[in-house]
Amino acid sequence: MKYLFIVDYYAPSSHSDGGLLNVIAESEDECFDLIVDWDNEQWTEHYGKLRENVIKAPRFALLDEVSSQVVETFTV
Repeated sequence: MKYLFIVDYYAPSSHSDGGLLNVIAESEDECFDLIVDWDNEQWTEHYGKLRENVIKAPRFALLDEVSSQVVETFTV
C-alpha cells in the first residue's frame, strides 16, 4: 500500500526558508530516500530533522497504485 506523506521541509536558501513536500511512498524510509534524491543531497546537515519530520508527517492511504515520487512542493 502507498501513502501520501505531507512533510515539513526546511532547507535555508536565498529564495526559500522551506515548505511542504507531498510525497507518495510505501514507507517512512522510502519517503525519506525520495526526498534525499529529490534534494540531490544538498542539505545533508538538516537530514536528522528531516527524518523526524517524515516520522511525524500526516499520511493518507491511497486507493490507486501509483509510482513513488515527490509529487509537489510548496515553499515559503
